[in-house]
Amino acid sequence: VQLQASGGGLVQAGGSLRLSCAVAGRTFRNYRMGWFRQAPGKEREFVAAITQSSSSTFYGDSVKGRFTISRDNAKNTLYLQMNSLKPEDTAVYFCAASETIIISSMRSSGAYKYWGQGTLVTVSS
Repeated sequence: VQLQASGGGLVQAGGSLRLSCAVAGRTFRNYRMGWFRQAPGKEREFVAAITQSSSSTFYGDSVKGRFTISRDNAKNTLYLQMNSLKPEDTAVYFCAASETIIISSMRSSGAYKYWGQGTLVTVSS
């Protein structure tokens, strides 16, 4: 399974970006998906996660109400719409996938089997 994240860039505070994660190799619809981020000198942080049919979504407290995770199973693509961006959102954003992860573990980076290479988001003040 290969995950390719894209869509990062430089944006001013208050602006928006949409990240994408294209998944190749196996059946995308079988995977539970997540977004994580890692800022310089900090641990990897849970951002959002979504189940296979999009019936359930989960968000980290710091992004709740501003970010929206979604997926298009026909396009094998995961998305993260980021609105009202803040300088503290600056980080490398990673997408992750797993077929066997249980819902209670979807906030844990260690539970995901496959990872993309990351895309850098920089929010200027």
